[in-house]
Amino acid sequence: MRLLKELYAYREMVFSLVRRDLKGRYKGSVLGFLWTFLNPLLQLCVYTLVFSVIMRNDIEAYYLFLFVALIPWLFFSTCLSGGASCILAQQDMVKKIYFPREVLPVSFVTSQFINMIFSFIVVFAVILISGRGINLLALACLPIIMIVEYILALGFTMICSAITVYVRDLEYILVIVSMAWQYLSPVLYPAEWVPDALRGIFYLNPMAPVITAYRDILYYKKTPELGTLIHAVIFGIILLAVGILVFNKLKKRFVENL
Repeated sequence: MRLLKELYAYREMVFSLVRRDLKGRYKGSVLGFLWTFLNPLLQLCVYTLVFSVIMRNDIEAYYLFLFVALIPWLFFSTCLSGGASCILAQQDMVKKIYFPREVLPVSFVTSQFINMIFSFIVVFAVILISGRGINLLALACLPIIMIVEYILALGFTMICSAITVYVRDLEYILVIVSMAWQYLSPVLYPAEWVPDALRGIFYLNPMAPVITAYRDILYYKKTPELGTLIHAVIFGIILLAVGILVFNKLKKRFVENL
C-alpha cells in the first residue's frame, strides 16, 4: 500500500516519462511513429516467408496465426531485454533527486504497453481484411489477458532492471534469453505440437498460457479456457510480488553502484 501511495503521488512523473519515451522513440527518423506499425509487419513478412513458403506447415492462414501472437511477444521481449537497462538509462536522475525508483520500470513497461495497443490496430485490420471476423464475447476477455501480460512484464522488468545495476552483463544475456524464449513459447507453433511428456514443463513458461489466450481470442475466435486464464493470472501475481520484493531489496544501494 505504501508503494501504491508513492506511485500515485508521483503519477505525473510516470506520465511524463511515458510521454517522453513515446515521443522520443523515433525522433529524427523519416517515418517516425509509423515504425510502430512497420516493425511488427516486417517481422511478420519474414516469419511468414520462412514458415509458410520455405518451411511449409499446414496451419490455415498462418500469417494471422503468427501475427496475433507476435505482437504480444514483441511487447514482452522488449520489456525483458530493454527494460533491464531502464535504471541505468536514468542514472543521472537517480543520483540527483529522490523519487520512488519503481517509477522507472513502471513508466518503461507502460510506454511499451501503449505501443503494443497501437500495434493492435494493425492486428484488427489484418483480421478484418482476412475475412475471419471477430467473436465479440471472446474479445471481451482481451483486456484481461493484456493486463495479465502487463503484470508479468512489469514483474520481470523490476527484477531484471534492479539486478542489472549490480551485474551489467545481465543486459546482454537477456537479449540471448529473449531470442531463445521465443522458440520455447507457442509463438511460431501451436501448444498442441508440444509432446505430451513435455507439456507439464512447457506450461511452466509463464508466457505459454498468455500467448495461448491471445490466439484463442483472435485466431480461433473463442473464449480462453478458464484453466488458461487462471494459470496466467497466478503466474502474473507471483512474478509481480517477487519483482516488488527483489526491487525493494536492491534499490537501497542503487546510487552506490551507478
